[in-house]
Amino acid sequence: MAFLHTVYICRRHLSADMRRLTPKTRALLDRILRVDHAGELGAVRIYEGQLAVLGRTKTAPLIEEMLEQEKKHLSKMCELIPQNRVRPTVLSPVWNVAGFLLGASSALMGKEAAMACTVAVETAIGEHYDNQLRALMADGKDGLEKHRELIEIISKFRDEELEHLDQGLAHDAEQAPLYSVMSEAIKSGCKCAIWLSERI
Repeated sequence: MAFLHTVYICRRHLSADMRRLTPKTRALLDRILRVDHAGELGAVRIYEGQLAVLGRTKTAPLIEEMLEQEKKHLSKMCELIPQNRVRPTVLSPVWNVAGFLLGASSALMGKEAAMACTVAVETAIGEHYDNQLRALMADGKDGLEKHRELIEIISKFRDEELEHLDQGLAHDAEQAPLYSVMSEAIKSGCKCAIWLSERI
């Protein structure tokens, strides 16, 4: 139900104020907003999956705090998607389920594995946001000014995602069983999801 409500909100708010954009800039914004909306949806579902397993443990308050930040990120993306007339990825239902399963399955392996999942995801997302910031600033001579608002939003999101990464490390992520293998597998999965969501 939460997912359906999110999709409804994203489709409901339509803005009549559209700037004239070059095809290149239009494509850049489409790609960025589509994938970031998908990513924030996935992040919310990962933490919801972790809470479903660890909701009564000492780790729950930390996960709840990170979840609340991700919900704010998703809410902002749900404003930007219709404002810029961007179509959300058709893979949203997949990320809705996959995110929850990833969060729950990592939590079933223990608190350390849940934190390892967080570290891996936020590492991939931090790099992804850095790439987006570079692309926005390089979008013409006026890229920095033209995209100032979006650059500020993505910069804030990136910094908060990296805070989650640091929190995960501080809560024994590296003590998870097969940490390196698990971390690389999750990061590869995130990069694949990013590639697909930008295009589909």
